[in-house]
Amino acid sequence: MNREPLSQETVARLERDRTLTDGEFASLLETDAYDAALYESADRVRRSVYGTDVYVRGLIEFTNWCKNDCFYCGIRHGNKNASRYRLDEEEILGCCASGWELGYRTFVLQGGEDPFFTDDRICSIVSRIKRHFPTCAVTLSIGEKSRASYQAYFDAGADRYLLRHETASHWLYGQLHPAAMSLDNRIRCLYDLKEIGYAVGAGMMVGPPRQTTEHLVEDLRFLEKLGPHMIGIGPYLSHRDTPFAAEPNGSLSLTLRLLAILRLMFPKALIPATTALGTIHPKGREMGLKAGANVIMPNLSPVGVRKKYELYENKICTGEDAAECRVCLDRRVEAAGYRVVVDRGDPK
Repeated sequence: MNREPLSQETVARLERDRTLTDGEFASLLETDAYDAALYESADRVRRSVYGTDVYVRGLIEFTNWCKNDCFYCGIRHGNKNASRYRLDEEEILGCCASGWELGYRTFVLQGGEDPFFTDDRICSIVSRIKRHFPTCAVTLSIGEKSRASYQAYFDAGADRYLLRHETASHWLYGQLHPAAMSLDNRIRCLYDLKEIGYAVGAGMMVGPPRQTTEHLVEDLRFLEKLGPHMIGIGPYLSHRDTPFAAEPNGSLSLTLRLLAILRLMFPKALIPATTALGTIHPKGREMGLKAGANVIMPNLSPVGVRKKYELYENKICTGEDAAECRVCLDRRVEAAGYRVVVDRGDPK
């Protein structure tokens, strides 16, 4: 892929047209010379759509069992050192009740692809949450399923679904996953979800082993085609019990640059400042907000299991209870120049 020359006008054109050529995207990703302009432009665009509002999603990591063996993930099936757990239905409802009292109006149920949680179990959990908290939004993040399963969850009351595509390159996908998994199936899932009527979230890892600038440009083009409502990206972070244990972590600066680019490409998208950002840098989430992010997903899981949901090492906020986490969160968001709002934060 040929690189193309840039100027300050390039960022203004990205803000105006919401796209660049492949060569311009590649050049922009490979330099920090335009970062300040990107952040300023991205913040202006997010404020024009969302003001200073930051939406909070109460994250409930309800199982760390997974049937998959993704090479980068700490809860991969092949990790025999993982301390496994599952929350039961009452524990999940208890997390929601605590979150509701603290002002959370969206609950995100996230877990590995755990066969124990059959469609009937997931539907029961979703419907009970909606029965107890009828004005809340329920987001699922439980991996690749059949279209029929996705339809059943939607009919039970699920509103949103998060499924990172991770990479739009078939070659790189094969470097990160076992042969039993395929990018084609991941993409099929995302389009099924959109057609059913979910608000859909996709996104890529930044800086996993063997990723190139060309791969990231492919990601941007895929997202343009998909048109997701939510885009979640974060730096790749290594885990000691994976085949990639010795690989370096992804780049904070590249992740922030991509956040700003994505805000300019998708002005209305809901874009989180991820826990991974806060793990790679103490002020990472605040930096993410300033680069265009407008969502934070604090943890509502019981403190006793938080350290066990270890996709990567040194994850932050594993020792705080939900109330402590909320106070800390409000303070951090306000210090960055924004405000947490009690709102479902539906896609615009």
